[in-house]
Amino acid sequence: MKPVEAKDRAFGRHIAKLRKERKLTQQQLAARMNKTSSWMSQVERGVQPVERMDVLQELSDALGVSVQQLRPGAPMPTVEAGTVLEYRANDLDEARQLISGHPAVGTILGAVRPTPSKTLDELAADVDEMWELTHQGEFAEVSSRLTGLLPDLEQTVRIVEGEHQSRAFLLLARTYQALAAAFVRQDEADAAWVAADRAIWAAEQSGDPLHVCAGVFRMVHSFVRLKRLGQAEQAARTAIEALERLDSQQDLSVPGMSVLGSLYLAMGLVYARSQNRTGAREEIDKARAVAERMGEDRNDFNLEFGLVNVEIQAVSTAVELGDAGEALDIGQRIDADSLSPERRGRLLMDLGRAHAQRRHTGEALSCLLRAEALSPETVRTHVAARKAIRELVLVEGAGAPPELMALAERADALE
Repeated sequence: MKPVEAKDRAFGRHIAKLRKERKLTQQQLAARMNKTSSWMSQVERGVQPVERMDVLQELSDALGVSVQQLRPGAPMPTVEAGTVLEYRANDLDEARQLISGHPAVGTILGAVRPTPSKTLDELAADVDEMWELTHQGEFAEVSSRLTGLLPDLEQTVRIVEGEHQSRAFLLLARTYQALAAAFVRQDEADAAWVAADRAIWAAEQSGDPLHVCAGVFRMVHSFVRLKRLGQAEQAARTAIEALERLDSQQDLSVPGMSVLGSLYLAMGLVYARSQNRTGAREEIDKARAVAERMGEDRNDFNLEFGLVNVEIQAVSTAVELGDAGEALDIGQRIDADSLSPERRGRLLMDLGRAHAQRRHTGEALSCLLRAEALSPETVRTHVAARKAIRELVLVEGAGAPPELMALAERADALE
């Protein structure tokens, strides 16, 4: 992650001062701009730089000051009459802008005649590195890297030929899958939908049907975050039925099992959100059976599927259904050391939520702090985690531990 620059830290303090003078919470100021309170917190901490003139203008309008008061020396804005700026942002600000509109219309029209700036091997290394950053929760860095990587890939798939084109499309599909995963984790579900749809298209062009199904998995999670559970179920079911048909014919590879098992877990999440206990547990049992057949934890298609991941999802499902005791019993048996920081952080977050449901403040706080150390954004941007922190503060009242209050402040859980 890029270090916080002094000018961005100073700008953030200035924004916080103006906000407090107007007796606004971060959530209220963010709402005026149609942005997330997490994004506003990152701006005030200097983590999220604000350089775009349209965002500066929105921020100044929300605070009731001029752009020059907000940032002395900034140029006067020149916005055409009738133009309406509508923008939401967070760590993935640049990435969201990048996928707006057609990615390579200039090349299609012949207005641009690009030449590859990198070899396919170099692009593949960049895609692998971006997935590592995604698993680590370094979303601001993901966004920054994409500004060069995604245009390169979109141009490359349109100018290479033969087997090189298939490989290029597969790299493009993997990139959009990573972007969809990052958007989901930052609660940017509409952008995740766009990225997942493009991942599915690129995977189909590559000739790799399992990557198509992996893209469907990303789309299911975007639908869940949008609370479109019917669409999520339909998307998951169509892919599951096709993979089950292959499996019944003994034509499903081990990587294919990873996708099928992951889709069972996604379907379990859909049912859990619908409070369908029976359905959720049946899907987890199906995923567990697939993982047992595989016999090892794998990371096909960056899904991190295996027995450990199934049990992590079982914990999350139990918490979602309000079964804190079951979640804690399962969690005690899990050894997640081999998984990514994001997955380990997610497990600790869910265990913290389970302890919070039981009013075990000390245990809940310990889990949440360890989750934050592993994957800060998992705790600071996840709606359920922030809700659990807020409930702990309310339960403890005036006697709330300083560590809990500090965590609540970092997560904007009190606003």
